[in-house]
Amino acid sequence: MATIQTVKARQIFDSRGNPTVEVDIVLSDGTLARAAVPSGASTGVYEALELRDGGKDYLGKGVSKAVNNVNSIIGPALIGKDPSEQTAIDNFMVQQLDGTVNEWGWCKQKLGANAILAVSLAVAKAGASVKKIPLYKHIANLAGNKNLVLPVPAFNVINGGSHAGNKLAMQEFMILPVGASLFQRGHEDGCGSVSPSKGGYRGFPLFYGSGGCTRLEFLGMYYLYDSAVIKKKYGQDATNVGDEGGFAPNIQENKEGLELLKTAIEKAGYTGKVVIGMDVAASEFYGSDKTYDLNFKEEKNDGSQKISGNALKDLYKSFVSEYPIVSIEDPFDQDDWEHYAKMTAECGEQVQIVGDDLLVTNPKRVEKAIKEKSCNALLLKVNQIGSVTESIEAVRMSKKAGWGVMASHRSGETEDTFIADLSVGLATGQIKTGAPCRSERLAKYNQLLRIEEELGAEAVYAGAKFRVPVEPY
Repeated sequence: MATIQTVKARQIFDSRGNPTVEVDIVLSDGTLARAAVPSGASTGVYEALELRDGGKDYLGKGVSKAVNNVNSIIGPALIGKDPSEQTAIDNFMVQQLDGTVNEWGWCKQKLGANAILAVSLAVAKAGASVKKIPLYKHIANLAGNKNLVLPVPAFNVINGGSHAGNKLAMQEFMILPVGASLFQRGHEDGCGSVSPSKGGYRGFPLFYGSGGCTRLEFLGMYYLYDSAVIKKKYGQDATNVGDEGGFAPNIQENKEGLELLKTAIEKAGYTGKVVIGMDVAASEFYGSDKTYDLNFKEEKNDGSQKISGNALKDLYKSFVSEYPIVSIEDPFDQDDWEHYAKMTAECGEQVQIVGDDLLVTNPKRVEKAIKEKSCNALLLKVNQIGSVTESIEAVRMSKKAGWGVMASHRSGETEDTFIADLSVGLATGQIKTGAPCRSERLAKYNQLLRIEEELGAEAVYAGAKFRVPVEPY
């Protein structure tokens, strides 16, 4: 069995041009495994520590301390270890090499979650190589999952919040192609190609359509329909994109964004096949007076758009009644457990209420949310918690509770495609990794296409069962 021979970290740059950590692990048989860590802009206060250098270099965002912690502390301690022993290695790094704890568990304040996670991800890739199986199958084995599922992608089409310079308070408006039969790339067959001006677009293929049409539906088609709708209404500049590839038109209020999506879905002919998801990131506009300011991005803010948690809940309910919304992420502040629970009780059957800043992929916070029925879905972000093992545990708990799970990128991404394999291996049923634009986003979608091709006839697409695609494991 090959063992870990060297561990080398370096500082690289993410999609926003900010420094982040990359790690190479070389095994005794010469195998190289490489992994890089993403970084968020809208971050929850309960996330494990992302260690930055401070000071003047890179506006304080350098990661040389985290890199040094890998090269001088973590790396030497892992030499000779079996990379297939993911749980043992993760626990060793988190509990013994770091050892810092707060009220929510292991917080990685000594070595940094970015240092530990970069190694954890690379170890998983090395472990798959040792086992001579694909990464997604190795992850499934680590979790005890017997059912591989290709996730429904949640494409970020319109950006607001801290991801864009417009006035939108709510951060992401997404579309989910639930009415497909496969997440598959292929050639046209039967119905011909089209363009936005003539009813469609010859673009990047996503899935085979349902309803009797044998040609491919296109990932790029909806995106470009939306582009055409936005350009016509707001002008060319409005089709510039935000951090995650979504458009950032000068929309004045949130309902306007939903109207755009609904119109574009109808024009593309996807009514019933494509539905809407939202990431509100409400912690970004929650104030010390315990109100939500929907005008928080306006320089001359008179406070007239401040509303209570109950009023915001009722606003979401009105959205759900008017639009084909199936998922609402972070509808309230990360400490507003009360309104999360109310929203879940009143709307949880109809839509999934996704905890991101609320849960931060932390098993202890997931446990609390399950007990208090605060939400009914987990947003899985490995860099929030800092290790593969803890991420798997959060997913296990969520699935056992009957929750949905959405694997997620961060706004500051790298070319690393780990979360694509993670979503298949854990059968999350859902993944969000941006718009079909920007290569660091498309890298993940491309990896899903490769995985489906490899699975062949065994490939299963979550589709309409995206909330609960498999039994708990």
